[in-house]
Amino acid sequence: MFFKNQAEQDFRTEVIESPVMEAMIQKCANIYRGTPYWVDEDDRIKTINFAKSVCSETARLATLAIGIQIDGSARATWLQEQIDRMYSEIRHWVEYGCAYGTAFIKPNGEGFDVFTPLDVLLTDCDNQEVRGIIFKDQYAEGDKYYTRLEYHRFVDSVVDGVNVSPYYISNRTYVSSSADSIGNPIEMSKTKWAGLLPDTPPIMKASGESLDGPIFGVFRTPQANNVDLNTVLGLPIFAEAIEELKDLDIAYSRNAKEILDSKKVVLADDRLLIPDGMPISSRSSEGFERKRQQMKLPDYIKNIFGEGPDAFYQEINPQLNTDTRITGINALLSQLGYKIGFSNGYFVFNESSGIQTATGVEAEQQRTVQFIKDVRDKLESCLDGAIYAMNVYADLYGLAPVGTYKVNYDFGDILYSYQEDKTRWWQYVSTGKVPFWYYLMKFEGMTEKEAKALANEAKQQNKDSGLFGEE
Repeated sequence: MFFKNQAEQDFRTEVIESPVMEAMIQKCANIYRGTPYWVDEDDRIKTINFAKSVCSETARLATLAIGIQIDGSARATWLQEQIDRMYSEIRHWVEYGCAYGTAFIKPNGEGFDVFTPLDVLLTDCDNQEVRGIIFKDQYAEGDKYYTRLEYHRFVDSVVDGVNVSPYYISNRTYVSSSADSIGNPIEMSKTKWAGLLPDTPPIMKASGESLDGPIFGVFRTPQANNVDLNTVLGLPIFAEAIEELKDLDIAYSRNAKEILDSKKVVLADDRLLIPDGMPISSRSSEGFERKRQQMKLPDYIKNIFGEGPDAFYQEINPQLNTDTRITGINALLSQLGYKIGFSNGYFVFNESSGIQTATGVEAEQQRTVQFIKDVRDKLESCLDGAIYAMNVYADLYGLAPVGTYKVNYDFGDILYSYQEDKTRWWQYVSTGKVPFWYYLMKFEGMTEKEAKALANEAKQQNKDSGLFGEE
């Protein structure tokens, strides 16, 4: 945290440090970005970056067919517009939260920004709620790097004998010639953040009461933090499976190396390729290579200088242990997936034993379903905080009429099967429970007018041809 000392000095505060959590988050961040500590070029240990895959898959399932509906007033309509512009980003927010354990979603005036624990400093926490935090924002222009530190906090005080906690936001800006240095203070007017106040007045409700929460949302992973029980930060979803991720990379690398080294080899006496009558003294590696090129021999034929009376020839075809290795890899995947929260067998390398259809998978995948539900609950809490923060911004800057709002969330079924749904609805059509035109709208993408016209045409053709017993 290269900006820690500067932040403490300029904001006259103390950062809540947790070296053990910083080390864990940094280690997991390296694993997620594809640079784990176990990669070894000399030993041919590579990474398939499966940590990224599990975070991405968790985010995909958690945000599957997500719907956010905000109703209640003109304010609600405005909030809906802000969220609608960020739909494509929500999946990214969840993935970053899964990878880093925590993600902070903060309004920026035009939308939302996402911050990981590597870009924030905690200064005050109470009952697992963040009450003081410093966000780091940075951009580059030419050979200069501009950094802004934004300090959010509640300040407890007593007004007319009543305990209140006004909310304050302070901004400080800096310029440096290196991305890894905060540099020197610079006037905010000389940066892209011109117009922001260095220090805001106390932020309260119109009624004079304290805000219901901070002006940002927090996404935490569902599992409890056993690395630091006192921190509000969550653990990356794969924090308990780091050894399995390491073993998986080693197993995969060993299998890949074995396949690479399994090339057929033919050991051939050079006398098999030297024309009769050529003197023995002319035998050489250079001569063999020229002969290889002339005869267009494959590169797996290796030259052997035989000394016996008979010419030497031997084929070597290495036997692969791929099936055995894949079995071991899948065992690792199953253990890894289970420790993260997925059901056994969710992740496999053998496509023939992948996830079954939805009708046969529900019982087996209950662990996955529950895990994704837990992630969705955390996402809802985060979005509630982000929407509330945007609502406070609307009050502060008069961005939308004052009014109430209510948020409703809807998510897709992670066990949904399009083909099974289509087949089931066709059965409804066949049994006369729903009209054919509705089926065409639902599964063929037709408008109601197009679907009804086609359904009527089909009905008329069936009638004219005497199908279904009609004359």
